[in-house]
Amino acid sequence: MTPPPTVSTRLQRLARTAGSGPLITHYGPAGERTELSVTSFANWVAKTVNLLGDLGIEPGDTVTLPVLSERPAHWMALIWPFALWQAGLAVAVVSDAADADLVVTGPTDPRPRAPHTLACSLDPWARALTGLPAGVTDYSSEALAQPDAAPDAVVDAEALAWSDPARTLTASDLAALDPIADRLLARPSDPWQATSLLVRAILGGGSVVFVEGATDAVRTASAERARTLGPVA
Repeated sequence: MTPPPTVSTRLQRLARTAGSGPLITHYGPAGERTELSVTSFANWVAKTVNLLGDLGIEPGDTVTLPVLSERPAHWMALIWPFALWQAGLAVAVVSDAADADLVVTGPTDPRPRAPHTLACSLDPWARALTGLPAGVTDYSSEALAQPDAAPDAVVDAEALAWSDPARTLTASDLAALDPIADRLLARPSDPWQATSLLVRAILGGGSVVFVEGATDAVRTASAERARTLGPVA
């Protein structure tokens, strides 16, 4: 039996067939709006895969994503799970970075935490961080220098793809999530909620609108022509 397509395969297919459509729209704490099309998101993923290669990160290495815990709704944090999957790596959402080969953090505490540490600016327009300490590299400037295409690693469907304190999932578990075919607005409160909603949108050809801060979610949902998920006010 042919295994189901992976999430990475589905993202690349969607980029070919509906690349200009919106995939993720993000409203930041001050109401700033950033929208990435399927193609833009897939290009960022590919650039990040190539960056991982330049850093020598390979399947079997450990990458931790404190940035995803800090700002689960931010589009830049959400690039990372999809890049790791395309590179054949698992996503580890843990508080302890011990023994990590790469740590990806946000802008609030950019200090060396592993052999490789990348700091994400979480700027709406991906502007780079400056004045970083030795041992910490700005993610945006490094990723933007990379090509827009990257190979898709061969992945065992039963290989670990996601782990956090509450759950572990395989590549096939991710591909079996219920698809979202419409436009959904949510205020994600944790890494799994944000990541799984985006996975489901990719699987179903839908899109997500993620809001943070004091953004009026009900009014935003109306403006974005999106349905809401749960209490978002």
